[in-house]
Amino acid sequence: MNKKECNEIKKLFTPANCAISRICGCYVDAEKNKKTELKEAFLSLPEEEAFKYFTIFKNALSGTVGKNLINMEFPLHTETEGGTQEFLLRLRDSELKDDALIEEFYDRVIADFDYGENYYIILIHCAYDIPAKASDGMEMFDASDYVYEFIQCTICPVKLSKAGLCYNSMTNAIENRTRDWLVEAPIHSFLFPAFNDRNTDIHSLLFYSKNPEQLPDTLVDGLLGCVIPMTAKDQKETFQAIVEETLGESCDFETVKNIHENLSELVEETKDEPVPLVLDKQQVKRLLENHGAPAERLEEFDERYKDVEEGPASGFVAANVINTKSFEIKTPDVSIKVAPDKTYLVENRMVDGRPCLVIAINEHVEVNGISVRCAPAGKGEEAGEA
Repeated sequence: MNKKECNEIKKLFTPANCAISRICGCYVDAEKNKKTELKEAFLSLPEEEAFKYFTIFKNALSGTVGKNLINMEFPLHTETEGGTQEFLLRLRDSELKDDALIEEFYDRVIADFDYGENYYIILIHCAYDIPAKASDGMEMFDASDYVYEFIQCTICPVKLSKAGLCYNSMTNAIENRTRDWLVEAPIHSFLFPAFNDRNTDIHSLLFYSKNPEQLPDTLVDGLLGCVIPMTAKDQKETFQAIVEETLGESCDFETVKNIHENLSELVEETKDEPVPLVLDKQQVKRLLENHGAPAERLEEFDERYKDVEEGPASGFVAANVINTKSFEIKTPDVSIKVAPDKTYLVENRMVDGRPCLVIAINEHVEVNGISVRCAPAGKGEEAGEA
């Protein structure tokens, strides 16, 4: 699913466009005991309660595709009888009216989700009458040919509110506040089947994680049966290792700066595209070749790239491997951050026989928030070394 498709589904979680037919929920305590359950038609909920659920469901489709929102595919064996995909398909087709299936689903989540605190499992069934689109991109609601039927499972932490004082309007007094167990924003969620090319794709799903570096491995593997992709952090570290090993002695300051500028430009050019830019094997190899990677090291590139090819994705999301907001330089004692479009202000020079980073400055400089005057080059010093 891409950004546009995610936004299209988010529009269903509003009072005007609500496509939710049924909601089920199970509150689980820290010892994995089911404390209470909910099963009813979504439209029977009080308006204020339904609105809060809408917020939760929309949050579970927020973030960046390729980072917080991860497209996952089912291996073939999960689609046979008894497989995880086949089970989810039966759950969707039941429209959440089969109590035995719902209880089995809760049991699977509880068995595979290691959290250690209280949480709330929310499961909804939706049926979206997909409007056709005219050549100008306008939706034609009276020309629908397909219905996208899906389930969304959302897991929210339930935590005790903080102790404190409050104002009681009934008694007109400041009193001790009653502590409540509050359902917080979702930490994990999945939408099945995926809404790819604006239609049903039963061979994949969309997974959401509030913290993309903390994917629940056992939940993804046990409940969903999907192959866990590299996290954004793993992609960045793997890409950095490939760059260092392939460039070898050519991995100097100017080369890495040029690679960063090149990738930043590519990300900027494609930022409005619905699908994030993914660098495949040939693009990464060409990038390194264009920035001076030795021929003998390029011959070893295929071997280094094997770890990426053996995973569920064959490339790197460009926005995951570079920081488009800053260009960072670190030494054991000093850290420098530069705006990505101002990298030309930093140069690598030899000063008095020592390699130095020279930063061009303008007339305004602050030190610990205090404006300071830049001293001119001293007698005998070259202006370029100041």
